[in-house]
Amino acid sequence: MLKSSAVGCALVLLSAAISCAQVVSPNEIKDPELRALQLQYSYDLTEVGKEILSLKFDYPFYLSRKLDLDQVQQQRADQRSLRFDRYGGQVVVAVTGNYYAAYSGDKVSSDQRAHNSFLNVVMPILQAAVPRFQNNHDVEGYAVEISHHVIGKAMGVTMEQPENLMVFLPQKAAVKLVGSKDETVQQTALLAGQSFLNGQPVTLWMSGDGPQFGAIPPASDSKPRSSADQTVQGQGQGQAAATPAPAAAPKPTEPPPPPRDTSPEALTSLGTSKQELLAKLVKELGPQAHFVSYAAPSFVAFRQGIYLELSLNTDLPESAAGSRYKVAATAFDDHIAHLVRPAADYFKDESAFDGISFSTTVKVAGKSRTSTTSEAVEFFFPFSLLRCYEEYDCTGQQLIDGGTVLINGERVALDLQTAETAAGH
Repeated sequence: MLKSSAVGCALVLLSAAISCAQVVSPNEIKDPELRALQLQYSYDLTEVGKEILSLKFDYPFYLSRKLDLDQVQQQRADQRSLRFDRYGGQVVVAVTGNYYAAYSGDKVSSDQRAHNSFLNVVMPILQAAVPRFQNNHDVEGYAVEISHHVIGKAMGVTMEQPENLMVFLPQKAAVKLVGSKDETVQQTALLAGQSFLNGQPVTLWMSGDGPQFGAIPPASDSKPRSSADQTVQGQGQGQAAATPAPAAAPKPTEPPPPPRDTSPEALTSLGTSKQELLAKLVKELGPQAHFVSYAAPSFVAFRQGIYLELSLNTDLPESAAGSRYKVAATAFDDHIAHLVRPAADYFKDESAFDGISFSTTVKVAGKSRTSTTSEAVEFFFPFSLLRCYEEYDCTGQQLIDGGTVLINGERVALDLQTAETAAGH
């Protein structure tokens, strides 16, 4: 009884000592293992909290137990955020906070908002946390979730809404990300993790020129604005009186590249200019690619970019039968993966379009000819990922995670390892 009381007192005293350092009290954590880690590494968490508080952000940032608070509420709310938590069964150092910058929904795409908040907030937090825990065998990864704001209109009324960015990185990837100055290494590390914007998967790019990245162009009659004006504003008018704008001007960001011309005329012109090269590709890769005879390679618009669409047929044995996810994953392993490097090799330093789409009709043999099933599967891979895969810096899983996969027109996520296990390989 005395020992239990002593531990309880120690927890209370420790809670009081670290509450000012933005660290969650151990006795507030219900999971016994996580509570023990919170107590054991309280000093390290406290030091990370101090370092985060010392960071200079373009706009006010608060560590917080809750997301989506307005700034007046946040100033009165609990700002203890650093803690041990679980993500996907892994023990992670978790950080949550609210960032009071507001992006124009009309001027800045969701990809760019994620990119900016990652570089301006999440990356500095990781740089503070990872070195402290990178040699800690109890820590398997890092999960950072922040809220920023988006300004838009609803029924003609300007409104400001919160938007949440969540980034998870396993330990090894996080160490590579913060420890390297090579952008290719950093990008590979990012692809090993997971990112979500308002719960939807999003691909983060270290540079602003990811294939699906781009700001929405301003209207032709709008007044020219600086890149900083187009990218981010202070929190909305409702907060202006209570929260003055930061004294320092926001750092100017490099304007994103102009959006692609994806008009039918532009796609046709691009196809004409590449006609000779595409004919060579079909002739040389035909035996292994199984091109559809009536659908020549063509250029298609997809997610603000242009992709070369290669129409293929994939025949799988009866043993590959199963869910559509298993069928798609098996098609990638047994067919598409063998075409990625040869196809990408035809387009070294390509800048006229953004990547390659492997569009295949996957047929799975049945016990009889009439029982054969088929699925329409499309793999959209941007050149940045294709180069990474070509150089063996990315795995097939990372290629799929960073690209886009459609099955019968619906976007899906594929886990190749799970599919392989299910296939009994």
